[in-house]
Amino acid sequence: MRLELRVCQHCLNGDAGHGGEQKSELLQDMVACAEVIQEYKDVIDLEEVHIRRVRDDEQGKPEALPVVAATIQNDQIVLNDTQLVAEGQDGTMLLYANPDDILTVLAGNVDEISKAVPGDVTVDLSETGARIVSEAGLGADPDRQPDQ
Repeated sequence: MRLELRVCQHCLNGDAGHGGEQKSELLQDMVACAEVIQEYKDVIDLEEVHIRRVRDDEQGKPEALPVVAATIQNDQIVLNDTQLVAEGQDGTMLLYANPDDILTVLAGNVDEISKAVPGDVTVDLSETGARIVSEAGLGADPDRQPDQ
């Protein structure tokens, strides 16, 4: 399995006109999680983990996984500069373009790594990122299981 996280470098840096402080913090959370996953990829059987920081002159272009999300804005096609692409063992591609979903998937992988590795492999998330992940309900919660 392979993962590729793409984020806007300008938004990540908090540059003016690129989404504001909250978006910057959320992207920093994503990158921090992806860096932990990249470091411990073998623990959860990942072949490759790519982190692509996209600039204005190369919006959305993939580094390794040839999938790009797009939306239509003002009758024009716009490439999403923040996305997570996962390729399964069978070649199936999953594309996450919603920032909440991206962070939830990445945080879930970090959680799996933390269960298998001795020591601390947690990521200090921003307040917004921590809220998103906590509301996602990661992990097995016996009180939240479907009726049988």
